[in-house]
Amino acid sequence: MTPDLSRNLNALGMLAVSLVLVLAYIYQLTLYELPCPLCLLQRVGLVAVGVGLGLNLLYGARPAHYALMLIAALYGGSVSVRQILLHIVPGTGHYGSPVLGLHYYTWAAICFFLILLGTAIMLLFDRQYAANTQQPRFGGSILARIAFFIMLGLAALNAVSTLLECGPGICADPPTSYKLIDELGTNN
Repeated sequence: MTPDLSRNLNALGMLAVSLVLVLAYIYQLTLYELPCPLCLLQRVGLVAVGVGLGLNLLYGARPAHYALMLIAALYGGSVSVRQILLHIVPGTGHYGSPVLGLHYYTWAAICFFLILLGTAIMLLFDRQYAANTQQPRFGGSILARIAFFIMLGLAALNAVSTLLECGPGICADPPTSYKLIDELGTNN
């Protein structure tokens, strides 16, 4: 696998992770389904995977960047599986609306598994690490630039959204409103 192909695959991976986050925000904003604390932690895992992908786009593919993605996917997958286990006990209910019959946390677990699989496969190709120091940032790829800046915007949106929902303290479980907005509204 050439460094250019690797860079394009990393950009496509970043766009896929961005799509998962965008879909979560669509549910949050259109259905007013605020993410629970475990959902927020899953989003952190997705953003951390994006950091590893972004490092590959900026500096070329490196095993350490893939290792960061593996650690982030293990973290996010663990949080997702924990949430699945919380909701499979009869009578405990579920959180959020299902998407194609599965809840967001189940889809997140599937996505994190696919990230683990894809990252492990990418690690098999040694040629992608050749001449990394000679390549310009983003390798001249428009796709890589677009993917990087979309993920950067989503990471910032995640931080702002979490601050609005939780304020500077601990997040409510289950969340019922944007805590910081409510506090600012009552102080006026």
